[in-house]
Amino acid sequence: MREIIDLTTPALLFPAISLLMLAYTNRFITLAGLVRELHSEYQKTPSDILSGQIHNLQQRIAIIKYMQIFGAMSFFFCVVSMFLIFAGMGIPANYIFGLSLLLLLLSLALLIRELQISINALNIQLKDFDKK
Repeated sequence: MREIIDLTTPALLFPAISLLMLAYTNRFITLAGLVRELHSEYQKTPSDILSGQIHNLQQRIAIIKYMQIFGAMSFFFCVVSMFLIFAGMGIPANYIFGLSLLLLLLSLALLIRELQISINALNIQLKDFDKK
């Protein structure tokens, strides 16, 4: 027989998800500033390098959007799970909490993908530096 979780189990995710959402928001704000800066520079002197950098940032921002969506959905279902536990519906609460964990995993997987794109962009930039 499956064990029914108590209120403290989903409550453990609250600080973790909150910190992740804060980190995601900070990443988004930083990238948005870079896009504005590079776009302004591109308007003055268009170049393929700037265009490539802007495209890379657009891709990363799109991924961060989904990271935030899945993180927020995870948080939402975590709260729903707590409500169901409070209402005495332990078995559905278990499944909803499992869904919350899956959404959190998706969010973290997207974080890894966004980091890979970011690292590749930096490596391309550093290759140019090594030639000099």
